[in-house]
Amino acid sequence: MNGPYKPGTPCWIDLMVPDQQAALDFYGEVFGWQGEIGPAEQGGYSVCTLKGKPVAGIMKVMNPDGTVPDPMPPTVWTTYLSTDSLDAALKTVTDAGGSVVVGPMDVMDLGRMAVIADPTGAVVGLWQPGTFDGAGIVNEHGALIWNELATRDRAAAAAFYSAVLPVTTGRSEAPGAEGYIEFQVDGRAVGGMMDLSTFPPGVPPHWQPYFNVEDVDAIQAAVVRAGGTVLTPAFDMAANRLAVLADPQGGAFSVITWPTPEDPAG
Repeated sequence: MNGPYKPGTPCWIDLMVPDQQAALDFYGEVFGWQGEIGPAEQGGYSVCTLKGKPVAGIMKVMNPDGTVPDPMPPTVWTTYLSTDSLDAALKTVTDAGGSVVVGPMDVMDLGRMAVIADPTGAVVGLWQPGTFDGAGIVNEHGALIWNELATRDRAAAAAFYSAVLPVTTGRSEAPGAEGYIEFQVDGRAVGGMMDLSTFPPGVPPHWQPYFNVEDVDAIQAAVVRAGGTVLTPAFDMAANRLAVLADPQGGAFSVITWPTPEDPAG
Protein backbone atom coordinates (compact mmCIF):
# COMPACT_ATOMS: atom_id res chain seq x y z
CA MET A 1 0.00 0.00 0.00
CA ASN A 2 1.23 3.44 -0.95
CA GLY A 3 -0.68 6.43 0.35
CA PRO A 4 -3.75 6.69 2.59
CA TYR A 5 -6.73 4.37 2.50
CA LYS A 6 -9.97 5.82 1.20
CA PRO A 7 -12.42 6.67 4.01
CA GLY A 8 -14.58 3.68 4.89
CA THR A 9 -11.90 1.14 3.96
CA PRO A 10 -10.52 -1.28 6.57
CA CYS A 11 -6.96 -0.06 7.11
CA TRP A 12 -5.58 -1.77 10.23
CA ILE A 13 -6.17 -4.58 12.70
CA ASP A 14 -4.89 -5.20 16.18
CA LEU A 15 -5.20 -7.78 18.92
CA MET A 16 -5.34 -7.39 22.70
CA VAL A 17 -4.16 -10.51 24.55
CA PRO A 18 -3.29 -11.58 28.11
CA ASP A 19 0.13 -12.88 26.97
CA GLN A 20 1.62 -10.53 24.40
CA GLN A 21 4.87 -12.41 23.84
CA ALA A 22 3.01 -15.68 23.29
CA ALA A 23 0.88 -14.00 20.62
CA LEU A 24 3.95 -12.54 18.91
CA ASP A 25 5.55 -15.98 18.88
CA PHE A 26 2.40 -17.64 17.51
CA TYR A 27 1.80 -15.24 14.61
CA GLY A 28 5.50 -15.17 13.85
CA GLU A 29 5.52 -18.95 13.54
CA VAL A 30 2.30 -19.15 11.50
CA PHE A 31 2.62 -16.14 9.18
CA GLY A 32 6.27 -15.16 9.43
CA TRP A 33 5.56 -11.82 11.12
CA GLN A 34 8.34 -9.95 12.88
CA GLY A 35 7.57 -8.10 16.10
CA GLU A 36 8.67 -7.37 19.63
CA ILE A 37 7.11 -5.78 22.69
CA GLY A 38 7.16 -2.01 22.23
CA PRO A 39 8.47 0.70 24.56
CA ALA A 40 6.67 1.47 27.82
CA GLU A 41 5.76 4.98 26.68
CA GLN A 42 3.70 3.35 23.91
CA GLY A 43 2.03 0.92 26.29
CA GLY A 44 4.22 -1.88 24.95
CA TYR A 45 2.25 -1.87 21.68
CA SER A 46 3.85 -4.12 19.06
CA VAL A 47 3.66 -3.25 15.37
CA CYS A 48 4.17 -6.55 13.55
CA THR A 49 5.80 -6.43 10.15
CA LEU A 50 6.03 -8.62 7.07
CA LYS A 51 8.73 -7.92 4.48
CA GLY A 52 9.53 -4.81 6.54
CA LYS A 53 6.01 -3.38 6.24
CA PRO A 54 3.46 -3.05 9.08
CA VAL A 55 0.68 -5.65 8.95
CA ALA A 56 -0.97 -5.74 12.41
CA GLY A 57 -0.70 -4.63 16.02
CA ILE A 58 -0.55 -6.78 19.15
CA MET A 59 -0.73 -5.47 22.70
CA LYS A 60 -1.24 -6.73 26.24
CA VAL A 61 -4.71 -6.33 27.72
CA MET A 62 -4.67 -3.66 30.40
CA ASN A 63 -6.85 -1.00 31.95
CA PRO A 64 -6.11 2.66 31.17
CA ASP A 65 -4.31 2.91 34.54
CA GLY A 66 -2.04 -0.01 33.65
CA THR A 67 -3.73 -2.59 35.86
CA VAL A 68 -4.83 -6.03 34.67
CA PRO A 69 -8.58 -6.28 33.96
CA ASP A 70 -10.64 -8.60 36.13
CA PRO A 71 -12.45 -10.34 34.60
CA MET A 72 -10.23 -10.60 31.53
CA PRO A 73 -12.07 -9.60 28.31
CA PRO A 74 -12.21 -12.08 25.42
CA THR A 75 -9.30 -12.09 22.98
CA VAL A 76 -10.53 -10.60 19.70
CA TRP A 77 -9.10 -8.91 16.63
CA THR A 78 -10.25 -5.30 16.15
CA THR A 79 -10.77 -3.98 12.64
CA TYR A 80 -10.16 -0.26 12.05
CA LEU A 81 -11.97 1.67 9.33
CA SER A 82 -10.23 4.69 7.85
CA THR A 83 -11.81 8.13 8.16
CA ASP A 84 -10.67 11.60 7.14
CA SER A 85 -12.52 13.17 10.09
CA LEU A 86 -12.80 11.21 13.32
CA ASP A 87 -14.79 13.93 15.05
CA ALA A 88 -17.36 14.12 12.25
CA ALA A 89 -17.74 10.33 12.19
CA LEU A 90 -18.22 10.15 15.97
CA LYS A 91 -20.91 12.84 15.87
CA THR A 92 -22.84 10.59 13.50
CA VAL A 93 -22.35 7.35 15.47
CA THR A 94 -24.88 8.03 18.24
CA ASP A 95 -27.40 9.62 15.86
CA ALA A 96 -27.22 6.46 13.74
CA GLY A 97 -27.92 4.20 16.72
CA GLY A 98 -24.37 3.21 17.67
CA SER A 99 -22.26 4.02 20.72
CA VAL A 100 -18.73 5.21 21.44
CA VAL A 101 -16.76 2.57 23.37
CA VAL A 102 -13.31 4.22 23.55
CA GLY A 103 -11.92 7.64 22.86
CA PRO A 104 -11.31 9.72 20.65
CA MET A 105 -7.60 9.87 21.40
CA ASP A 106 -4.40 10.99 19.74
CA VAL A 107 -1.77 8.32 19.09
CA MET A 108 1.34 10.51 19.08
CA ASP A 109 1.68 11.91 15.55
CA LEU A 110 0.57 8.61 14.00
CA GLY A 111 -3.14 9.48 13.92
CA ARG A 112 -6.32 9.60 15.96
CA MET A 113 -8.48 6.66 16.94
CA ALA A 114 -11.73 5.67 18.59
CA VAL A 115 -13.61 2.42 19.09
CA ILE A 116 -17.36 2.23 18.49
CA ALA A 117 -20.15 -0.31 18.57
CA ASP A 118 -22.73 -0.49 15.79
CA PRO A 119 -26.45 -0.86 16.60
CA THR A 120 -26.23 -4.65 16.24
CA GLY A 121 -23.49 -4.92 18.88
CA ALA A 122 -20.37 -5.39 16.73
CA VAL A 123 -17.30 -3.42 17.85
CA VAL A 124 -15.03 -1.71 15.33
CA GLY A 125 -12.30 0.92 15.40
CA LEU A 126 -12.03 4.19 13.50
CA TRP A 127 -8.65 5.53 12.39
CA GLN A 128 -7.84 9.04 11.16
CA PRO A 129 -4.30 8.82 9.77
CA GLY A 130 -1.52 11.20 10.64
CA THR A 131 1.91 9.90 9.73
CA PHE A 132 0.63 6.31 9.79
CA ASP A 133 -1.91 5.21 7.16
CA GLY A 134 -2.33 1.61 8.33
CA ALA A 135 -1.24 -1.74 6.93
CA GLY A 136 1.69 -1.28 4.56
CA ILE A 137 1.24 -4.63 2.84
CA VAL A 138 -2.04 -6.40 2.07
CA ASN A 139 -3.36 -9.28 -0.05
CA GLU A 140 -0.04 -11.18 -0.03
CA HIS A 141 0.70 -14.40 1.83
CA GLY A 142 0.47 -13.75 5.58
CA ALA A 143 -1.17 -10.34 5.18
CA LEU A 144 -4.68 -9.02 5.60
CA ILE A 145 -6.93 -9.46 2.56
CA TRP A 146 -10.50 -9.03 3.81
CA ASN A 147 -12.57 -7.89 6.81
CA GLU A 148 -16.01 -9.27 7.50
CA LEU A 149 -18.89 -8.30 9.77
CA ALA A 150 -21.12 -11.04 11.15
CA THR A 151 -24.42 -9.69 12.46
CA ARG A 152 -28.03 -10.71 12.99
CA ASP A 153 -29.39 -7.52 11.41
CA ARG A 154 -27.60 -6.78 8.16
CA ALA A 155 -30.07 -4.07 7.16
CA ALA A 156 -29.47 -2.11 10.38
CA ALA A 157 -25.71 -2.56 10.04
CA ALA A 158 -25.73 -1.43 6.42
CA ALA A 159 -27.69 1.71 7.29
CA PHE A 160 -25.36 2.49 10.19
CA TYR A 161 -22.05 2.22 8.35
CA SER A 162 -23.40 4.14 5.37
CA ALA A 163 -24.44 6.94 7.74
CA VAL A 164 -21.09 7.11 9.55
CA LEU A 165 -18.71 6.58 6.62
CA PRO A 166 -18.79 6.96 2.81
CA VAL A 167 -19.60 3.30 2.19
CA THR A 168 -22.43 1.61 0.35
CA THR A 169 -23.60 -1.98 0.40
CA GLY A 170 -24.57 -4.35 -2.37
CA ARG A 171 -24.92 -8.01 -3.14
CA SER A 172 -21.76 -9.75 -4.24
CA GLU A 173 -21.46 -10.87 -7.85
CA ALA A 174 -18.62 -13.29 -7.09
CA PRO A 175 -19.25 -16.94 -8.09
CA GLY A 176 -20.56 -18.98 -5.18
CA ALA A 177 -21.24 -15.89 -3.06
CA GLU A 178 -24.93 -15.50 -3.80
CA GLY A 179 -26.61 -13.52 -1.02
CA TYR A 180 -23.32 -12.26 0.40
CA ILE A 181 -23.29 -8.52 1.14
CA GLU A 182 -20.29 -6.35 0.31
CA PHE A 183 -19.23 -3.02 1.76
CA GLN A 184 -18.12 -0.82 -1.13
CA VAL A 185 -16.14 2.40 -1.43
CA ASP A 186 -16.37 4.18 -4.77
CA GLY A 187 -17.91 1.01 -6.21
CA ARG A 188 -15.03 -1.24 -5.06
CA ALA A 189 -15.61 -4.03 -2.56
CA VAL A 190 -13.59 -3.40 0.63
CA GLY A 191 -15.28 -5.75 3.10
CA GLY A 192 -18.21 -8.08 3.60
CA MET A 193 -21.16 -8.88 5.81
CA MET A 194 -22.54 -12.28 6.83
CA ASP A 195 -25.72 -13.38 8.57
CA LEU A 196 -24.79 -14.41 12.11
CA SER A 197 -27.48 -17.10 12.07
CA THR A 198 -25.04 -19.29 10.13
CA PHE A 199 -22.64 -19.26 13.12
CA PRO A 200 -22.81 -21.49 16.22
CA PRO A 201 -25.27 -20.35 18.91
CA GLY A 202 -23.89 -17.79 21.33
CA VAL A 203 -21.40 -16.17 18.95
CA PRO A 204 -21.82 -12.38 19.33
CA PRO A 205 -21.83 -9.90 16.43
CA HIS A 206 -18.24 -9.20 15.42
CA TRP A 207 -15.73 -8.14 12.77
CA GLN A 208 -13.17 -10.75 11.73
CA PRO A 209 -10.00 -10.47 9.63
CA TYR A 210 -9.05 -12.76 6.76
CA PHE A 211 -5.41 -13.40 5.89
CA ASN A 212 -4.32 -14.44 2.42
CA VAL A 213 -2.25 -17.64 2.39
CA GLU A 214 -0.77 -19.79 -0.34
CA ASP A 215 -1.89 -23.08 1.26
CA VAL A 216 -4.85 -23.09 3.67
CA ASP A 217 -4.27 -26.68 4.76
CA ALA A 218 -0.63 -26.04 5.57
CA ILE A 219 -1.51 -22.98 7.65
CA GLN A 220 -4.27 -24.90 9.42
CA ALA A 221 -1.73 -27.57 10.36
CA ALA A 222 0.75 -24.91 11.49
CA VAL A 223 -1.88 -23.33 13.73
CA VAL A 224 -2.55 -26.67 15.41
CA ARG A 225 1.18 -27.31 15.89
CA ALA A 226 1.53 -23.87 17.48
CA GLY A 227 -1.26 -24.57 19.98
CA GLY A 228 -4.17 -22.93 18.16
CA THR A 229 -7.52 -24.45 17.29
CA VAL A 230 -9.55 -25.13 14.17
CA LEU A 231 -13.02 -23.57 14.35
CA THR A 232 -14.08 -24.45 10.80
CA PRO A 233 -11.85 -26.96 8.95
CA ALA A 234 -10.56 -26.04 5.51
CA PHE A 235 -13.20 -26.22 2.79
CA ASP A 236 -13.59 -25.17 -0.84
CA MET A 237 -15.85 -22.37 -2.03
CA ALA A 238 -15.90 -21.40 -5.72
CA ALA A 239 -12.28 -20.51 -6.64
CA ASN A 240 -11.11 -20.22 -3.02
CA ARG A 241 -10.26 -22.42 -0.05
CA LEU A 242 -11.04 -21.17 3.45
CA ALA A 243 -10.59 -22.10 7.11
CA VAL A 244 -11.57 -20.38 10.36
CA LEU A 245 -8.93 -20.71 13.05
CA ALA A 246 -8.05 -19.33 16.49
CA ASP A 247 -4.78 -18.60 18.25
CA PRO A 248 -4.03 -20.26 21.61
CA GLN A 249 -5.56 -17.31 23.48
CA GLY A 250 -8.82 -17.46 21.54
CA GLY A 251 -8.35 -14.78 18.88
CA ALA A 252 -10.34 -15.95 15.84
CA PHE A 253 -9.34 -15.26 12.25
CA SER A 254 -9.88 -16.73 8.81
CA VAL A 255 -7.35 -17.75 6.17
CA ILE A 256 -8.14 -17.91 2.48
CA THR A 257 -6.43 -18.61 -0.82
CA TRP A 258 -7.15 -15.98 -3.43
CA PRO A 259 -6.28 -16.55 -7.11
CA THR A 260 -3.79 -14.10 -8.57
CA PRO A 261 -4.79 -12.30 -11.80
CA GLU A 262 -2.69 -14.71 -13.86
CA ASP A 263 -4.19 -17.78 -12.14
CA PRO A 264 -6.60 -19.53 -14.56
CA ALA A 265 -8.90 -20.19 -11.59
CA GLY A 266 -9.30 -16.45 -11.19
